[in-house]
Amino acid sequence: MPSKNASWFANVNPNVFLSTVAIIVIFLAVVVLAPNSFELITQQLNQWVTDSFSWFYVLSVAIFLILLIYIALSDMGKIKLGPDHSQPAYSNVSWFAMLFTAGMGIGLMFFGVAEPVMHYVSPPTGEAETIQSAQQAMRVTFFHWGLHAWAIYTVVGLSLAYFAYRHNLPLKIRSSLYPIIGKKIYGPLGDAVDTFATIGTVFGVATTLGFGVTQINAGLNYLFGIEQSATIQVILIVVVSAMASMSVFLGLDKGIKRLSELNLILALILLLFVFFASSSIYLLQTTIQNAGQYISNLFAMTFNLYAYQPNGWIGGWTIMYWAWWISWSPFVGMFIARVSKGRSIREFIVGVLLIPTGFTLIWMGFMGNAALYSILHEANHALVLAVQQDSSVALFEFLHSLPFSAVMSVLATFLVMLFFVTSADSGALVTDYLTAKSEKSPMWQRLFWTVLMAVLAIVLLLVGGLSALQSATMMSALPFTFILLLICWGLLKALHLEVTKMHALQQARITPRAIQNPRSWQQRLGLIMHYPHSEQEIQHYIDSEVFNAFKSVQKEFQRRQLEVSIQSIDGGMELRVDHHNEINFVYQVVAQETVPPSFMAEAMPNEVKYYQAEVFLREGGQNYDVMDWTSEDLLQDIIDQYERHLHFLSLVRTAE
Repeated sequence: MPSKNASWFANVNPNVFLSTVAIIVIFLAVVVLAPNSFELITQQLNQWVTDSFSWFYVLSVAIFLILLIYIALSDMGKIKLGPDHSQPAYSNVSWFAMLFTAGMGIGLMFFGVAEPVMHYVSPPTGEAETIQSAQQAMRVTFFHWGLHAWAIYTVVGLSLAYFAYRHNLPLKIRSSLYPIIGKKIYGPLGDAVDTFATIGTVFGVATTLGFGVTQINAGLNYLFGIEQSATIQVILIVVVSAMASMSVFLGLDKGIKRLSELNLILALILLLFVFFASSSIYLLQTTIQNAGQYISNLFAMTFNLYAYQPNGWIGGWTIMYWAWWISWSPFVGMFIARVSKGRSIREFIVGVLLIPTGFTLIWMGFMGNAALYSILHEANHALVLAVQQDSSVALFEFLHSLPFSAVMSVLATFLVMLFFVTSADSGALVTDYLTAKSEKSPMWQRLFWTVLMAVLAIVLLLVGGLSALQSATMMSALPFTFILLLICWGLLKALHLEVTKMHALQQARITPRAIQNPRSWQQRLGLIMHYPHSEQEIQHYIDSEVFNAFKSVQKEFQRRQLEVSIQSIDGGMELRVDHHNEINFVYQVVAQETVPPSFMAEAMPNEVKYYQAEVFLREGGQNYDVMDWTSEDLLQDIIDQYERHLHFLSLVRTAE
């Protein structure tokens, strides 16, 4: 009988929890004791990874997107993320709001204005600060924030949701490898995978907190003249973490869900303000044109490594983004899996891949084109200079050129802070899942991770190690990309098996019900569970029962003026009905070698070969065994197949 007073540490997976904390502490110690050396080493390693593995990142991300499209369009898309009767736990609006804000909401606030302007000033190819560079800037921005980014998140989220809700495995990264390593996911190998994912999540959120407070600080400086300093930024981290702790305390439904919906509403208000305050027609025209150029150039951009014109641009942008999304994929993928139970795979892929991408393209299109319009048509060179000096002030400098700039800057600052809160509490929730034994963990575990991520961000901010952490996060994406490819393999393997089962249930031939001498249910069970037979037994059955059934059919068909032939073929016997100018009907029973079921194999010697009496039609084998069927059973099956053949001929005549 379990103790009523369970230990406060009872729900912790010590292997994952303690190893994660130990690695983070060691990382902090190295950064604090030798910040300059560590930053130099990580930057050099990161540069080596970029130079040597750019092709691998590009190819892997392309595989993720192509695989998802294939799964969505195939019968695999019909499978539910849960039992067949399950329904979604959240409405479409709440679902979209949560996956959007967790995925890249804060990034849109930071880069919505800054990235298009930076590409306009320093394009990957061609002359800078021209109409062509402006178009290229928007196309590249769409590429970085579009389908490929969400494809990475979708692969992880789909795999986690499928194995957790369809096969009742833990909602952890390790479960995605079950088709490959089996029950070893519960051992050290599974712990190592979850530890790696946890570290990536903690580092990713801590980096976002550290770099993100610089934008909040820039907004407060712009609005109220509050100085930009480490002290203010530490206070901001504490405030954001405290708000995140409150959200964590309220839980997923009351906390994260409500904050996500509020984020979406405020983001829409800001977006609509920019749309109406800027040149609305220009924004509509350019955004639609940008989207068309993005779609038409999608394939070429996917595989473009700038191999013939190397300039370092792809490493600083595209590869950096791919690595960043991959390093965040355990966090975001697990979160969207957590809120997606009950949806079909096709609905999941379409929803997660297309809806946030669509909103992202609209956001980037309106924000980026409005900023470029201000530069190109209103000579707002101050915005260019501001972005070049400090990209964190780009949004506020842009809003300054619009009406009601003070009010909208306040809204933008508040929105940035809310996005940080949702990222922090979502990160704490996911980290808690990864390090706990079950989902129902005590509150201290979630609060612990919120505090640890805040402490990590503060320490690194004070010692100047945030860029080193960013480089380390980038490098961590490389080994995790290999894990993602294994996840894809395991997912495809499991889904293919399930589709095979689905087709088997739909197409399996049921033993015909004998009319003259009906069987009892025990006799039917004995028939379908018969042991495999030798080739001699199958041949004897074909020469007797099958031949008698064929003769009966031949006699009746000839009475109806049809030409029917019976002949021996290699390994069996064939019945052929001649339809003259139309396709003939062919029904064969052939001795085919087979593998006995595993639950019968133990009682049989391994060296013996076993056979079944398989039915072949004109199109080939039908994958069902008629051994031990009576002549009446066979007659019923022949007539069933002949009726289908006549229906096919009728359809062909109608089409002609």
